[in-house]
Amino acid sequence: MKQKQFGSLPVQLTNFENAKFVILPVPFEGPGHVFKGSDKGPEALIDASASIDLYDIHSDSEAYKAGIHTAEAVRERSPEKMVKEVQARTLQLLKKKKFPVIVGGEHTVAIGAFRAFADYYKDKDLTILQFDAHAAGSAEAGGTAYHHHCVMKHAAVHAPVLQAGIRSMSLAEREDVEPGRMFYAGSMLDGSNKTWMYDFLNKLTRNVFITIDLDVLDPSLMPAVATPEPGGLQWSGFIEILTKVSEKSNIAGVCIAGLVPIKYNKAPNFIAARLLNTILTLRYTSALK
Repeated sequence: MKQKQFGSLPVQLTNFENAKFVILPVPFEGPGHVFKGSDKGPEALIDASASIDLYDIHSDSEAYKAGIHTAEAVRERSPEKMVKEVQARTLQLLKKKKFPVIVGGEHTVAIGAFRAFADYYKDKDLTILQFDAHAAGSAEAGGTAYHHHCVMKHAAVHAPVLQAGIRSMSLAEREDVEPGRMFYAGSMLDGSNKTWMYDFLNKLTRNVFITIDLDVLDPSLMPAVATPEPGGLQWSGFIEILTKVSEKSNIAGVCIAGLVPIKYNKAPNFIAARLLNTILTLRYTSALK
């Protein structure tokens, strides 16, 4: 079946050779979820994108005019094979000077992207920036390291990690946290805390790969996730953070994962699609400066 295109754009704006942005859907879901269905997330996001306005009113820009190609999905069911294919295809996109957007699926889909970005940037400054409700720093879960609880353990092997929006973890994960590298949702949302943003931005390097589990958002805004946690980020605050990251560093690529479509509530699908388009807009407008 022919791959649907983000935004249902005309063919002249989705041609691979001319497109600046390339979306790589990875409809993968492993075991261990309370609510299942994240493998349906990429299709739901892309379907919703056909019904949103891609013009950005805040920046008065149209990022889609740089071209957005939605590639054929990675459909490997084995986590090891999935990671290897995501790594190979992401690295290929980077070598072709594309902006890779990996859309999961569960957050495990980001592991291959971590490897690809580390390989491509090598000794150049690179930070892996995680927005998530969960630390995801376990060495193993369910008898495997290829688990959504272990995602950031993989990331730390390849580049310095900065974590934000966190509000759930195990004691073992807490004891393994690198001091000053984790920003908890409670502190970020505390209006009296005036210093966290300064500290956060100062830890970013020149290049940043952003990985987002949608459960970083509060369940009141984003209920369609596998493991919702109260006390999450709200839309305006999250976009403000992403904007400041874009102003400080080069956003080199992004992974958006964790959408679990709800049959009778399509709103979260639209929010996920809007988030993706907003990040493309931030990258597009920063390149124009």
